[in-house]
Amino acid sequence: MPARHRSYFWHRLTNFVLIRFLLFFGAGWATLEVFAYFQGILLIFIFAAILAFLLNYPTQWLRRFLPREVAVTVVFLGGLILLFGLLFTIGFAVLSQGQDLVASITEFLNAMEQLSRHMEALLAERNIQIDFGAVEAKFRDQVIESIGSSLGVIQGILGNLVDLIIIAVVSFFMLLDGGRLWQWLLQGMSTTGRDRLTLAVKRNFLGFFWSRLLLSLFFAISSFFVFLVIGVPVPLILAVIAGVFNMIPGIGATIGVGLISLIVVPHGIERTLLVLFACIFLQQIQENILMPRIMQNSLRMSPVVLFFALLVGARLAGLVGLFLSIPIAGVILSLMDPDPNSDDEDNLEPAIETT
Repeated sequence: MPARHRSYFWHRLTNFVLIRFLLFFGAGWATLEVFAYFQGILLIFIFAAILAFLLNYPTQWLRRFLPREVAVTVVFLGGLILLFGLLFTIGFAVLSQGQDLVASITEFLNAMEQLSRHMEALLAERNIQIDFGAVEAKFRDQVIESIGSSLGVIQGILGNLVDLIIIAVVSFFMLLDGGRLWQWLLQGMSTTGRDRLTLAVKRNFLGFFWSRLLLSLFFAISSFFVFLVIGVPVPLILAVIAGVFNMIPGIGATIGVGLISLIVVPHGIERTLLVLFACIFLQQIQENILMPRIMQNSLRMSPVVLFFALLVGARLAGLVGLFLSIPIAGVILSLMDPDPNSDDEDNLEPAIETT
């Protein structure tokens, strides 16, 4: 650093600047501690708000024919019936195919054991003594641990049924009084700032979740029919895995396809390659044809910022952070945009009512 710039730096580094930096650092640390302490409560209200935002679209359409309270009740009850119907239908189907999945995993582990024994024999012929037993035991333990973690997640969801009921109740009241609540939260902001924040939340949060939901449904349904045509065992479970991982932006679809390919490996290399190529083909259709049309009015974000937001979100809030990091980063980028008129407000209908 040149002497002139170094002198300027030390001249600007006053006690006031240091105190302000320490206060900013302390406020950030305190915010993270408060979030960690109230994480369960905050997540309930965050998911309730997201659900209320999503249900607000059909509510607005139904308000053309019915009073608001009646429209909210009809949409909320219809959404609950549809959601629980899908969960029970898919849940029973997944449980019925669970034994086949366990058999496939067992067959895969046995095939890996035979492969390791064959490799040991080939290396022994060349006077290379390597014992794959430790690697095999470690791999088997990792697979069993992954299965146990998956069962633990399912048990946790069933055990948190009370939280799900609370989320549903809170989202219902948010849907009823969302406009007044939103205005109360933003009453300290100027009209321009309030409108801009509302548009940013709508574009990034609502656009993101609706887009990911539609894309995940397409990927899950299309992969289910592809798995049926190929003749893959437990096609419904594999399709559900593909759809759930596809909800994670950036790397979710790739992780899901890799996991599905590993599950199908015991049933033949040719079938595994067919599944892999079919999933890649569906992923290309989703990324290059559907996504530009579905997400054209939301999330204009650099891939570098996207992956940075994913890593930070996963570090701060785990799996929930993966889902929330991208729309939060999108809101921040939208508010930092020096040209607020670039949001194409005329192309967006209001998502948060102010009545």
